Amino acid sequence: MPRKRLAIDEATRSKDLAGTTYIVTGANSGVGLETTRQLVTQGAHVVMACRRVEAGAEASRSFSGLAGTHEVMRLDLADLHSVREFEAAFTAEHDRLDGFVCNAGMVNMRRDLERTTDGFESTIAVSYFGHFLLTELLLDTLKATAPSRMAILSSVVHAGSPKNRPQLVLDDLNYERRDFSGMRAYCEAKVATVLYAAELAQRLESTDVSTFSVHPGWARSNFGSGGPLPMRIAMAIMRPLSRLVSDSNTESAQTTLHCLLSDDAPRHSGAYFSQSSVLYRDKECRAGGWPMETPNPNAKNMDTARQLVALSYDLVGLDNPSSANRGDQVSE
Repeated sequence: MPRKRLAIDEATRSKDLAGTTYIVTGANSGVGLETTRQLVTQGAHVVMACRRVEAGAEASRSFSGLAGTHEVMRLDLADLHSVREFEAAFTAEHDRLDGFVCNAGMVNMRRDLERTTDGFESTIAVSYFGHFLLTELLLDTLKATAPSRMAILSSVVHAGSPKNRPQLVLDDLNYERRDFSGMRAYCEAKVATVLYAAELAQRLESTDVSTFSVHPGWARSNFGSGGPLPMRIAMAIMRPLSRLVSDSNTESAQTTLHCLLSDDAPRHSGAYFSQSSVLYRDKECRAGGWPMETPNPNAKNMDTARQLVALSYDLVGLDNPSSANRGDQVSE
């Protein structure tokens, strides 16, 4: 029996987004490009936040004739200085943000640990820390535009298996003491995104800003194409077979679009949303769900989520507003 893919309904697909503004990171290809295309189709203005501006400009030529507008701005999530520059440039030109898609990601499939200029392990730097900093910097704009939404991409890999559930090692997120494993780092980064969306939802409960973590499905994108030669050869061999169980980029964009646009999604702020996927090790999860409860208890532990966020403030060089509030209470 063919797998049933989840898709936004006609009411959501036909909403008029004229006058709205969105940011999509990694918008020059794959799921990010198709998410952007649908938003522009419905009349939105989308800021395509891309590491390679030329690639973003080239991809955006396919939007000719669509109802909305777009612009390409440089953002390198592996460089916190670039993140700060992007936020400053965006807020200088825009006073509203209806939706923010933390779409970009990477996985280090090489054997050697790679670090960013800020000292982060590269996978968690791009998938989590860069997006964390940018989200926190944009919170005032999201609040001022409310109702507004933020969606951050996770992955099926965060769920693991019943015998092996990924969990964060909070005192060694950047592999300063542990032996490095590219896949383990990727799984942990995606656990972090689920926890962050949940923590942020609690923090923003009274603001009408909704947050979501998203598994887009097994997208047929160029993600992971920069791995070592043996892996690239294996992926090329598997590609004809994988098309039977994987998703087009348009199909993979559906869950993000549901979170950004549907009337129902804000009722589940902080939740995990998933396209159907044969990659789940837990069979009951393979149908996906909008929302779906993650089978990984380590991705639902709110104490861990709060510790992660507190640590993240320190690591990216931001003042923690919660700490400031506790200090005020003590001084009283």
